[in-house]
Amino acid sequence: MARRETRGGHERQAGIKGTGPLAGYRVLDLGSTVAGPYCARLLADFGAEVVKVEDISGDSVRGIGGSLDGKSFYASTILRNKQIISIDLRKDQGRDLVRRLVPHFDAVVENFRPGGLEKWGLGYADLAQLRPGLIMTRISGFGQTGPFKHRPGYGVIGEAVSGLREMIGDPDAPPSRAGLPLTDYITAVYAAFGTVMALLARERTGQGQCIDASLFESAFSFMEVSVPTYDKTGEIATRAGTRLPGCAPNNLYPTRDGRHIHITALADQVYRRLAAAMGQPELGTDPRFAEMTVRVKNQDELDEIIAAWTSGHDLAELERRLTEADVPASRIFNMKDIFEHPLFREREMLLQVADDDLGTVTQPGIVPKLSGTPGRVRWSGRRNGQDTRVVLHDYLSLSDGEINALVRDGVVKDDQV
Repeated sequence: MARRETRGGHERQAGIKGTGPLAGYRVLDLGSTVAGPYCARLLADFGAEVVKVEDISGDSVRGIGGSLDGKSFYASTILRNKQIISIDLRKDQGRDLVRRLVPHFDAVVENFRPGGLEKWGLGYADLAQLRPGLIMTRISGFGQTGPFKHRPGYGVIGEAVSGLREMIGDPDAPPSRAGLPLTDYITAVYAAFGTVMALLARERTGQGQCIDASLFESAFSFMEVSVPTYDKTGEIATRAGTRLPGCAPNNLYPTRDGRHIHITALADQVYRRLAAAMGQPELGTDPRFAEMTVRVKNQDELDEIIAAWTSGHDLAELERRLTEADVPASRIFNMKDIFEHPLFREREMLLQVADDDLGTVTQPGIVPKLSGTPGRVRWSGRRNGQDTRVVLHDYLSLSDGEINALVRDGVVKDDQV
């Protein structure tokens, strides 16, 4: 069964098996919405053979964001490189199909509430008996143990509990949020990292294991410096607006044409280059600003001086001057800027991917880039149940008649066209 593979915007035919560093590993994706599916998507991008088990009613991610002619843009990206099989896990026959699939896989990824799969006889202890050496990656709001383990937890809830949400926004306003499921993505990256580490450990020991990745802990890990700071000083980290606390200058400044530019000149030598680019080299040796520790104490005054300078120039001119001076600075890109800028095309971060329903769709590229065994986008996210028949035939050797009976009984959905 051939699929269309995309790399660097160029398409070619490719087999179902991946060719990246995870080629040869099989992952059963029982996840839903963002954290679980994105974890499995990362593994699929680097060559793992991933089969996603989707509820017959459809993953809720298909209802998030925009769509065209009934095709979800979110599903086209987060479900890419996966085969999609639709099973009703509320039915005994559906759960039995999963049990029969598990022995064919190296890892299972799930993000049910702790205890949910155990009630169905699909917990780690159950599945590890079917597949010795199984890796099970479990993503939840508050972990598989602890006092909050049974609480429901979306990414933004874990973000709130972790303290990270307290850091986002302006100090004179309520905590804000990024307009995307940030903590789900953070947790998915940790979960994928844990899955690969567990697979490496199994190569040495032959033993499987369970990965426990929680939303709140993943977000909390980003609070790194705030932990010892509070422990030793009692200082509570909070919102700083466009600044990064403890660093100066590192802020967003207005421009003459009504835009903004972010300038970061932390190291003393970089700060002196900024002062020279501003035509005020004396600021580089001014005792109020010459060293980082002093600049932080006088940050308000320094920001006023820099803002007065940027306000006298248009954004493009500022970017040119600061680039020539080797000072890190940038406008705040929106998606229109990204599509028009050569950086994203040349770095293969905007890929034209063949899609069975949309024709083609632009998707974000592979991160990180491996020189010897790079990841690939082999196909776009497919319809719910599009691969049900193929997967049940190839993995379980079910006949068309047996599959048709499962469809009639509402155990599986077949959307093969």
